[in-house]
Amino acid sequence: MKHFFRLGLIINPLAGLGGQAALKGTDGVAEQALAMGVEPRAQERVRQTLAVLEPLKDRLQIFTAPGVMGSDLLADMQFEHEVIGALSDAGTTAEDSRRMAILLQERGVDLLLFAGGDGTARDVCDSARPGQLMLGIPAGVKIHSGVYAVNPRAAGELVALLVQGELVRLGEAEVRDIDEDAFRQGKVRTRLYGELSIPEEGRFVQQVKQGGREMETLVLDDIAAWLQEQQDTGWILGPGSTNLGLLEAMGIEGTLLGVDVIRNGELLLRDATERQLWELIEKGESWRILVTAIGGQGHILGRGNQQLSPRVIRAVGLDNLLVVATKTKLRTLEGRPFLVDTGDVALDQALTGLRRVLSGYQEEMLYPVSWKAERE
Repeated sequence: MKHFFRLGLIINPLAGLGGQAALKGTDGVAEQALAMGVEPRAQERVRQTLAVLEPLKDRLQIFTAPGVMGSDLLADMQFEHEVIGALSDAGTTAEDSRRMAILLQERGVDLLLFAGGDGTARDVCDSARPGQLMLGIPAGVKIHSGVYAVNPRAAGELVALLVQGELVRLGEAEVRDIDEDAFRQGKVRTRLYGELSIPEEGRFVQQVKQGGREMETLVLDDIAAWLQEQQDTGWILGPGSTNLGLLEAMGIEGTLLGVDVIRNGELLLRDATERQLWELIEKGESWRILVTAIGGQGHILGRGNQQLSPRVIRAVGLDNLLVVATKTKLRTLEGRPFLVDTGDVALDQALTGLRRVLSGYQEEMLYPVSWKAERE
């Protein structure tokens, strides 16, 4: 008798909408983001995961939610699947995610795969049975939880290992979320909501984001002094305490959780949206992007900085993308590479390799960047 791997799939189609619109999340602001012209991307993220599993179609038995929460994409990619349940009349809601998670577990899935952000992880966690194996496909704006793969392709590679019967370590990972209202006002309030059982092979699964603000005043002052000397270019600074510290050292009121733009020591845009960045870059002036790594996790693109979209990065130029990180922050990575997850696989591949890291006044280091999970 042929053995099938029973896979459950839930997609939060609204996940990530608030990223490019600089709304710091999607909870309660999905309609606002759609009105601003932001296009949903969650299904395309899941498409990358399923593409890895296409050679294993005949070994999968897939159960999924209706419509945009799963079956539409599976049908489009010609995956055989069984639809369970029905969506609420109001469209897709958090209650839909919780209810679908319960129904999928009742069907006895070997792994429940879900796409979203920390809010989706909370919804799934609320409905999780003890010991039920789950894994997240990162599609949200803020992803502090440790239950997500480092990118969609890594999720597919990890599922493929399970389908093929490879030995994969299992463990418990934290589900964390923040208060989005406080987050939009520059305050990070993270809270532990629970744990999920996940496959945790090598570096396929991301680390839990470290909280707190790192202040190495002298180092940041030195880097800020160097930035002020660069009069021939404008700077697009991604979110994070390090970049905020640089702006403060220059006497500029920036944002902790937004993207700020400066030129010649003056603030041009504060908390910019993706569209504002694109319109600015189209004017043809010289620009550079400065991003910082999430402490302990290592993502430099694709986590909370979706305003830096693939088209913005390409327009600025890959050689004009710099990472700023003090040696203390680099040590928290314990040798793990920086990670990129822009949603554009070709761009992620192009960013892979050694990149310059600004770590002091006229001081640069080379540090590896990876677009995919690397097994230990």
